[in-house]
Amino acid sequence: MAKLKSLIKVQGTLDDLTFYKGRDGYLVRTKGGVSKSRIAKDPAFARTRENGSEFGLAASSGRLLRRAILDLMVDAKDSLVTSRLTRVMTLVKNEDAISPRGERNVAIGITTPQGQLALRGFNFNNRAIMSAVILSDITLDTATGEIVIADFTPTQRMHAPEGSTHVSLTSGFLNLDFTTGAKDLRLSPITNLPIDHTTATVTLTPSAVPVGTGAQCYFLKVAFYQEVNGIQYPLNNGAYNALQLLEVL
Repeated sequence: MAKLKSLIKVQGTLDDLTFYKGRDGYLVRTKGGVSKSRIAKDPAFARTRENGSEFGLAASSGRLLRRAILDLMVDAKDSLVTSRLTRVMTLVKNEDAISPRGERNVAIGITTPQGQLALRGFNFNNRAIMSAVILSDITLDTATGEIVIADFTPTQRMHAPEGSTHVSLTSGFLNLDFTTGAKDLRLSPITNLPIDHTTATVTLTPSAVPVGTGAQCYFLKVAFYQEVNGIQYPLNNGAYNALQLLEVL
């Protein structure tokens, strides 16, 4: 791989050279590699096919989770959340000790303690890590999904981005079946607070316990706003909003 230093920015293939745009600018590499048909049929590439199949299963599981919590994640994510979550789902998949190689999947891996540990604590916005945003202890009742933050003083127990005047907190309780794709997400009412010196206990209780079978996932979301003339506007389009998967069972 080499950088392309030219006034003309080229993308595409020319003879044996492929031009493309990457994070580091416009790049060029030689065309080559094993053909797709050979990888699909040659016994020598059996491991490659198995790895590709399992990667696809992990990516699909990540997509299931993202879509299941779209209402929470829409304004609380970073540009690399898809690839970051796929990497974690690959770790979860690796804990499947039942399925044959090439068929290991998240639905089985997530039932193991190590699989749950790999996903637990995942932050959907790496610009806003929950432990760096909320500085108070967070208590979770896994039976109801209720989250309690006791003696919460926004100016002292929270790292708020510059310009924010208010903060909203929401909890989510999700039941997701990674085999069937069935999902049920229940959210708590939003608690909106001014960012001041007032101390209060924040209690976030989902509307109900989600139905169905599958993995139970518990979320906390923190969103920041700036009030102007009595109206609260999302701060920087949610760039500093935090969303974390607190627990998975």
